[in-house]
Amino acid sequence: MSHRIAVLLVGLLATPPAATAQEPPWPFHGFVQANWSIRTTGVTAEGLLADDFLWGEERLQLELERYSTRGTAGFLVKTDVFHDALRGRADLEMREAYLDVLLSPLGLKFGRQIVTWGVGDLIFITDVFPKDYTAFFSGRPLQYLKIGVDAFKVDVASDIASVEALVIPVFEPDRLPAPDRLVLFDPFPGLPRVEQAPARRLSNAQLAVRVYRRLAGADVALYGYRGFHGAAAPRPEGEPQPDRVLLRFPRLNVYGATLQRAGFGGVVSAEVGYNDSREDRRGSDPWVPNSEIRALVGYQRQLWPESQFGLQYYIEWVQHHGAYRAGLPPGIEPRDEVRQVATLRYTQQLAYQTWQLSFFVFLGLSEADYYAIPEIRHRLTEDLWTAVGANLFGGGAQDLFGALDDNDNVYLMVRYGF
Repeated sequence: MSHRIAVLLVGLLATPPAATAQEPPWPFHGFVQANWSIRTTGVTAEGLLADDFLWGEERLQLELERYSTRGTAGFLVKTDVFHDALRGRADLEMREAYLDVLLSPLGLKFGRQIVTWGVGDLIFITDVFPKDYTAFFSGRPLQYLKIGVDAFKVDVASDIASVEALVIPVFEPDRLPAPDRLVLFDPFPGLPRVEQAPARRLSNAQLAVRVYRRLAGADVALYGYRGFHGAAAPRPEGEPQPDRVLLRFPRLNVYGATLQRAGFGGVVSAEVGYNDSREDRRGSDPWVPNSEIRALVGYQRQLWPESQFGLQYYIEWVQHHGAYRAGLPPGIEPRDEVRQVATLRYTQQLAYQTWQLSFFVFLGLSEADYYAIPEIRHRLTEDLWTAVGANLFGGGAQDLFGALDDNDNVYLMVRYGF
């Protein structure tokens, strides 16, 4: 039934109603895209969809947006139709679909929407909304890192401060690196995985609030979230030898703040957050993530015409690390108490912005690992562009990015927008 509904929506998008003298045609947009990614390491593993390919697809996105004449009500529908060459099947994905009601100073949004919070550049502290890391590591366009959530959102504007509040009735997890696409280290080889998502009941609804305003020349915001960890926490089960791994999503509160302002010839950013692990505040359960303090500072500026340069420093401090280590079973490598990461971004536009050279790198200061993303993009016409890039990983097998070292890949994208 859901596929029939999706097909009907696509049909409506593809057949906009005829315009009249009083009414303009539907604002109808989208793109056609081909996206391929090839693993360059030659490493293979059991269970992969393909030995050399991480991704291969053709995609059509249709976007329909309409607002009333006065701009007080409207809707947006954004649907992708795609063919997955590695799985040999076609499917549909509803990226966004929401109703928008504007009753100043109140704004209401109902439905599937993509929400982005915080000031980090590819580092997320107060942005608790789901992400697709398989897409990110496989050379897909950056817009596919974020996943939509089905939510009720309220915006309230005032002279004192503005408020954005969301209620998310159904939990949507992060999409972690998929073992059928990426070669991954498995701490529990051979054991089946059983996912246990939070039950779909009212008491498990997620709540998120952002309060923000302009203060002394800076954009300042406070954040709060009550819900669940987006990444599943593995717990081996069975005595005396584990016979399966249960993937759970422990309860989580997040509190944070951001600040961003002009300074030193560019823009200075800062973000801090506290992850309150509600199910294990003492840190003694090794299968529930400990509470953490997270913080970053960033700086970006234009070095010369048509360029952009950015630096970030990020730190992650695990609370009650001693209790966590004491509770670990033998043979399990403990995570570091403090993890530090630096990032660098450089972008250069050339030839009247028809060429773009970009480079982004994560540098693990604690773990000595790295993840680099170089890319060359060329706009052939106003509507047609192509990009060639790479995802390059390095480090130890237990490190965050080093665990992906066998998945170095190059990718190609071609997109025609309309």
